[in-house]
Amino acid sequence: MRSRIPALIVIVSGVIFFVAGVATYAVVSSTLSSENITVSKDATMFADQHIDQPWEAYAEAQVINEHANKIAGGKTYAELPQTDPNRATVMNASFLQASLFTSVVAFGVAAMAAVLGVLLVIIGMAIRPLNPAAESTRQPTAASSTT
Repeated sequence: MRSRIPALIVIVSGVIFFVAGVATYAVVSSTLSSENITVSKDATMFADQHIDQPWEAYAEAQVINEHANKIAGGKTYAELPQTDPNRATVMNASFLQASLFTSVVAFGVAAMAAVLGVLLVIIGMAIRPLNPAAESTRQPTAASSTT
């Protein structure tokens, strides 16, 4: 007789993962949106769009990187001399870019949790007993009752 408990645990875990993933995605989107950032006009994608999705955050991070590279002459913050007047601007660009990339990662983890939740529910449904009432009332057969 198969137990319903493991299937129930997997299904409940799946629902929790799904809800947590969707909620996290919504919170990250809302938080990013409240920053009122717009993708730069010179972006190759999503120019002038309000940032509240991962693809928009990624596009703006790419533009910030391009601008910082132009200002720094292709050097990174660490490569610039401490006396370079552009060093602070490049540092701020690095921080902004890292923050946008962090939101992209958060969106990805949230989406992964939601998809994992759906998969767990499907697996839980697949392993649950089809007719638990029939399982509990079935009499053992002669072959299965030998000890």
